[in-house]
Amino acid sequence: MINDDSKKNLISDLHLRAIETIPGGNSLLSKRREMYAPGQWPSFFDESKGIMVKDINGKEYRDFSNFSVGTNSLGYGNKNVDAAVIRCISKGNMSTLNPPEEVYLAERLIELHPWSSMARFARTGGEANSIAIRIARAFTGKSKIAFCGYHGWHDWYLSANLKDSRNLDKQVLSGLSVSGVPKQLEGSSLPFVEGDLEGLEKILHQGDVAAIKMEVMRSKEPSLQYLREIKELAKKYNCLLIFDECTSGFRETFGGLHLKYGIEPDLAVLGKTLGNGYAITSVIGTKRVMRAGETTFISSSFFTERIGFVAGLAALEEMDRLKSWQVITRIGKAFKDRLQFLANKYSLMIDITGMDALTAYNFKYKNSLEIKTFITQEMLKENFLTSNLFYSCVEHSQEDMDAFFTSLDKVLKRLANIISNNEDLTTYLEGPVCHSGFQRLN
Repeated sequence: MINDDSKKNLISDLHLRAIETIPGGNSLLSKRREMYAPGQWPSFFDESKGIMVKDINGKEYRDFSNFSVGTNSLGYGNKNVDAAVIRCISKGNMSTLNPPEEVYLAERLIELHPWSSMARFARTGGEANSIAIRIARAFTGKSKIAFCGYHGWHDWYLSANLKDSRNLDKQVLSGLSVSGVPKQLEGSSLPFVEGDLEGLEKILHQGDVAAIKMEVMRSKEPSLQYLREIKELAKKYNCLLIFDECTSGFRETFGGLHLKYGIEPDLAVLGKTLGNGYAITSVIGTKRVMRAGETTFISSSFFTERIGFVAGLAALEEMDRLKSWQVITRIGKAFKDRLQFLANKYSLMIDITGMDALTAYNFKYKNSLEIKTFITQEMLKENFLTSNLFYSCVEHSQEDMDAFFTSLDKVLKRLANIISNNEDLTTYLEGPVCHSGFQRLN
């Protein structure tokens, strides 16, 4: 019989093996155990369904964290999406010929975004964002990119840190290294802070800017006037407007969040939940701009992989049937309200941000990382995956919410007592404090 300590050792052993064989231990920073509760986070899953995740030891958790980094707004293993994928596999996924679903998905996305008329596809958000940048540079003949927000791992984005290693700290992730990024790219990508129109115009005034690239929303809702002025600046300086909606798309609207504001970009990037866990991302745009994609080489074998297109079509159909964007927004709003209630109940200072379906929260104390680690640690004992993010899905039921907040109530009560007694929170941690951004592991 394997006891709990032995089970934990199985996960720890595999984690150590992963660090030895995979740089960073896995291929996605946001899934490193060091970002949650080092030494305690279960790390590896065996099964996922609905909101339940079973780790490799067979222990089950309800996922109230970032829900696979926002890929599954329909829940894990949606039966209709999975059934469509299984049918696809039975007929064949790859061929010398093209899958017709690529055309069908392009037409569906254009239908949802009437301002657009063409689409290109990739498999990851970083790829799709890089495709959009290439098309913008090809169309305008200009080189520089003014940007705000998080847009992936490629050279064009990380090059912002060549001039100042802290430039990207002001966006989403801190401590991003420029190791391996050509120094010649310095000054080609220029960040501006969300809401800072004056700073953006200073960048545009320098000239040679191909595009303004930004997330429609990250931490707080933008004003319509702000988005209109961004659009006017793009027009004034003869550059393109690109909305990165990898994260925000299909959360509050059936499509990109920009539909809510009625602001039409030249290009938009959609991903994450588009395939409900299957790899598919897209770049949509006006025909005059997208045609520039034919003048530059953008091509990869698995851009034509069939599963992604099939999953995308099935997920869109399921979203439409369930009106998922309304459901997850309602669930997320209820989560925010209940979280604020508990914080008020125990006189805890908290900052809750983000769109309702993509909630971020931070306890406003100097030891916020210790607090995050403590809450994650204690909620694991209650069989919940928790962090400082909550990405809602249609499968988060009222019963799940009640159970989560019953457990969180106990944890926050204990936290409040520790804080009010001026105790050292680290003495209550059963492992190291979590990381806040990119850090080497060894």
